[in-house]
Amino acid sequence: MLAVRSTESGIRAVTVDGPSESAGPTDPSGPSASGGPGRPRVRLRIAAAGICGTDVSFAAMGLRGFTYGHEMAGTTPDGRAWAIEPSLYCGTCAECASGNVQRCDADGHGVLGVFQDGGMTSEIVVPEYTLLPLPAGLPVEDASLVEPGSVAWHGVRRAGLVAGERVAVVGGGSIGLLAAASARRMGFEVDVEARYEHQRSAADKLGAGRPDGQYDVVIDTAGSPTALARCAELARPGGRVVVVGVYFVTASYPGPPSLTKELTYLNAIAYDHRDGRREFADVAAMLAEQPEIAEAVITHRFPLADATEAFRVAADRSAGAIKVVLHP
Repeated sequence: MLAVRSTESGIRAVTVDGPSESAGPTDPSGPSASGGPGRPRVRLRIAAAGICGTDVSFAAMGLRGFTYGHEMAGTTPDGRAWAIEPSLYCGTCAECASGNVQRCDADGHGVLGVFQDGGMTSEIVVPEYTLLPLPAGLPVEDASLVEPGSVAWHGVRRAGLVAGERVAVVGGGSIGLLAAASARRMGFEVDVEARYEHQRSAADKLGAGRPDGQYDVVIDTAGSPTALARCAELARPGGRVVVVGVYFVTASYPGPPSLTKELTYLNAIAYDHRDGRREFADVAAMLAEQPEIAEAVITHRFPLADATEAFRVAADRSAGAIKVVLHP
């Protein structure tokens, strides 16, 4: 079968002996579906795997030794369709018990597709607890959007929005657009600062406006010093900046406006299970009920064998790509 890996010749689909397989934490006191030895695991045929900006960065760095892909959806042998939540966690540590599974500190915690085999492949074996059944109305071919959508949803929730607050998103990539869709789903009007015209067009399709004035909450989905500076500029005095964008180097907050406005900075990573609800489930429901989101965000689709070209397209934002999806 094929799997997308970084090689001496760059990122490409290579032949591997068997399906990607990760066990996760091995805490024997964990939940019955913790994924450790003797815990239930499930084999799926991958139907869709999205290329994340992190994947593009990893490929540019030449990081090797694992199959890429943490945005994925597939089908089990019985024909049922699932989104795969790539977080591996124990379920029993203090963070997991509070619903913050993304902060699990048990040995073996991590993310499928990040330094261990992920979903850019033909088949994968995953812990049963990672599976979320797809709601009616969400095609499995679009369901790899559930993962980035959940990253965006979590960032919006971290803001602690209250009725009447203004929201802006800095960054018109897939996370920025999905953050805008999430904010609107939660009942808030939102404006998006986008660099490219095709991103602006997608934001328009999702009902987002253009930045005008100052905002109670500004969400950084771009992950760059200029984005942070723009967030500080757009935030009102006493406002909140939520950092969702990934920084691979030390990020410095903009000193003068942050201090003079007394801005609060919040970080957001991945997604949680707080209050007895998986954010993955909330996003799957949103995508099922609003198919226009996938239509606006997914711009390119490639067969898995064309992974090299797919990554090239995904890395060139100026050429019209937002979300590129691979289909085995």
